[in-house]
Amino acid sequence: MSWVTKTLNSTLGRKLIMALTGLFLILFLVVHLAGNLQLLANDGGRLFNMYAESMATNPLIRVVSIFNFVFIALHVAYSVALTRHNKAARPVGYAVSDASANSSWASRNMGLLGTILLIFLLVHLRGFWYEFKFGALPTATYEEGTFKDVYSIVSAAYSNIIYVVFYVVSMGFLAFHLSHGFASAFQTLGLNHKKYSPLIKNVGIGFSILIPLLFALIPVVMFIQGS
Repeated sequence: MSWVTKTLNSTLGRKLIMALTGLFLILFLVVHLAGNLQLLANDGGRLFNMYAESMATNPLIRVVSIFNFVFIALHVAYSVALTRHNKAARPVGYAVSDASANSSWASRNMGLLGTILLIFLLVHLRGFWYEFKFGALPTATYEEGTFKDVYSIVSAAYSNIIYVVFYVVSMGFLAFHLSHGFASAFQTLGLNHKKYSPLIKNVGIGFSILIPLLFALIPVVMFIQGS
């Protein structure tokens, strides 16, 4: 076994992979949100459909998308590995434990939060990404040309109150997941200092509130507009 394999399979190596993939996915959330906010342009889906088409045909974006799926898989796999390792290292709980006094609820339940978000992601991908790639979508014609009408399936999904509630609740879980994961990633990379750590923590809290809130706002607004 090479030193690279040994490092990646060590506890530190697994945490490093978790941190790096997590930061990439955090960046992806920002980019994805910027695109999704075009759903609120109130133009019948023109901007969003053009955006979706450009994302699907741009070679660079397609490569980044592949990396995104790979990093999601790595993030999930290493999360499971770390959880199992931690349980194996401490098979018997302490006689007296007050975990809430030493850590946040999110940090103690990252596995649960990650599982819920994975379920959301699979449902989300099946409803939108799969339909865009393999579904028989209608088309919409504008001055710029004819595009797949992705907006129509998004609008239909967000007209369903059950899906809207599911989406909003999932964003709540995402907020908890990010509230711990953001600062934890920087700490794992050794970027913690008494001068900068409070700033990173506060930025992480702000990020974990703002990004999920804006994501959740999209289906809520579209549902209200369509009612």
